[in-house]
Amino acid sequence: MKKLLTTTVMAASLSALTLTGCTSTTSTGAVGVDRQQLLLVSSEQVLALSAQSYAKTIQDAKSKGVLDTNTAQLNRLKNIANRLVGQVGVYRADAAKWQWEVHTIKSNDLNAFVVPGGKIMFYSGIIDRLNLTDDEIAAIMGHEISHALREHSRERLSREYATQTGIGLAASIFGLSQGQAELAGTAGNLGLSLPHSRTQESEADQIGLELMARAGYNPQAAVMLWQKMQKASQGEPPQFLSTHPTSSSRIAELQSLMPKVTPLYQQSRR
Repeated sequence: MKKLLTTTVMAASLSALTLTGCTSTTSTGAVGVDRQQLLLVSSEQVLALSAQSYAKTIQDAKSKGVLDTNTAQLNRLKNIANRLVGQVGVYRADAAKWQWEVHTIKSNDLNAFVVPGGKIMFYSGIIDRLNLTDDEIAAIMGHEISHALREHSRERLSREYATQTGIGLAASIFGLSQGQAELAGTAGNLGLSLPHSRTQESEADQIGLELMARAGYNPQAAVMLWQKMQKASQGEPPQFLSTHPTSSSRIAELQSLMPKVTPLYQQSRR
């Protein structure tokens, strides 16, 4: 019975994949990101989930008095964001029309993210503790913007939905009670909290590197950034135990892409 249940789940997931097909949310760009994505849920659904999570983050920060406390730092981030957003049309034309925002949270955490739809958040700790240059900030911001452009949150939610749908169908066939609470809870968590896969992280590194180069930021700063991150990370787990690449493998990949993005940087500086 266990074998039959597994087969049924796989068949249901494959059926969902066949019915909806796969697509890519972005153009390939100069770095050549070209992977078909499973997208079973709509952008609107993901935007709604993410907007709720982002609004809560903003409200919590306001109530604690830690939102946008450093005007100079906020303006610095906005200037970098404006240059990077000016390049997003290379990967998808509609992204230039997103309602982009930039905010900061006063916190010692090494953290930054971009919510689907173009909402940028930086924690002061990542700037201050790593003493980041503008180029290094652009490397982080370009990476996070790339997650939004590729709709990685939507992709993760779609894969979870496909899995839960398959399990639900199997449970129905065998007369088991599955319910929808588990899927609803998972969908909420996928709004912001769950980590990206290694493949998605690699794509964000590649696209982010091109965005910063086109915006006139030195792509070599991405390598320097991860060297700083490597020093700041104590007891980094082996790559096979983490969804994120290790700093060393990330640095090697970034260095391998320099021949593709350096001409773009040089052209932007003329």
